[in-house]
Amino acid sequence: MTDRSVTHGTFSLERSYQLPPARVFAAWADPTAKARWFAGPASVEHHLDFRVGGREVNRARGDGGETLTFESVYQDIVPAERIVYASTLHAGETLATASLTTVEFRPTAGGTELLLTEQATFLDGHEEPAWRERGTDDWLTALGVELRRPAGVE
Repeated sequence: MTDRSVTHGTFSLERSYQLPPARVFAAWADPTAKARWFAGPASVEHHLDFRVGGREVNRARGDGGETLTFESVYQDIVPAERIVYASTLHAGETLATASLTTVEFRPTAGGTELLLTEQATFLDGHEEPAWRERGTDDWLTALGVELRRPAGVE
């Protein structure tokens, strides 16, 4: 029997990067850079159409062999300042999570403070809020690695 439940969760994560907001923002907007830090080694497909109304799709193999599909639609983009996107996560054909995420890029004396806030609805026990927060934290760590790559190195 399937667990029919709804769990709501909100979390915020902050990171500081030693680069200006335009450079940190660019790592979200460039399809090649975004695939390196966001899609990860389990990804079998990553597509990014970075514009308001554009979609991002990342498909990967889950631990159980099922296809995990993370799909986002960009709702608002203010270059070097803000990104807002609505997302779903499917495990096979089953909707696991629906969410709204805001990423803010704030200039600081040393570079950029990034603030990511996600509000999500987790359905029927397919994903837990703590899993999503941990996975998003891992993405932001990978973003930091990406930002340390020398320019022009693939």
